[in-house]
Amino acid sequence: MNPPSPRLRRAGARIAIALTALAALILGTTGRAQTQSRPDALAPQPHSKLYSPLDLGLLESPDRAAWQKPDQIMDALKIAEGAAVADIGAGAGWFTIRLARRVGPNGIVYAQDVQRLMLEAIKRRVSREGLRNVQPRQGSGTSPNLYPKSVDAALLVEVYAEIEVGDRVTFLRNLTQALKPNGMIGIVNWKPGEGGPGPNAEARVPSEVVEADARTAHLRVRALENLPYQYLLVLAP
Repeated sequence: MNPPSPRLRRAGARIAIALTALAALILGTTGRAQTQSRPDALAPQPHSKLYSPLDLGLLESPDRAAWQKPDQIMDALKIAEGAAVADIGAGAGWFTIRLARRVGPNGIVYAQDVQRLMLEAIKRRVSREGLRNVQPRQGSGTSPNLYPKSVDAALLVEVYAEIEVGDRVTFLRNLTQALKPNGMIGIVNWKPGEGGPGPNAEARVPSEVVEADARTAHLRVRALENLPYQYLLVLAP
């Protein structure tokens, strides 16, 4: 058999190059289509400990008020009519609306979360409730995104475990900057063990750990409140 002519060899090379380019285009387009069609709610979270927006319904159990004791928590933080309060890691706003009702139209609640989908859920909820004293705020990293000396109290309910261990002291220090004189920080966490509706034992933060972080951040513990399945630590500068 005679070898192919130079013209045929050049034609074959051009066909091979064209086929390679076409394959790369198809694969790239398929990958982009898959990425673009993936809903935000299903996208991997940049922080593996963050609560998934897909599980917000779990925060709305009908008996939550009975064991969460929101009034006891707000009383311990001396949250009254006209106060300015930050709900840190507000999720879908279960506690936000209770804080908003407590402070009334002359007060304000900063509903803070690092996830945009949570803030969108809060906006919808606040609108349904007809509340005008809630301002959503998106935090980032160790920044709560609050003005200095702007709040009488900051509340973290079931959020502390989501903060990276190495960032907790810095976060507390930054949050302290947002407190008015005599302001307080309330931290609600699950008690150690497996009891109640909370997460697995390894996902719980003992009060002693929070107290140690608070001391490092130059905060003092003003109170330790017992709730049915949780504890409340009240911290102050």
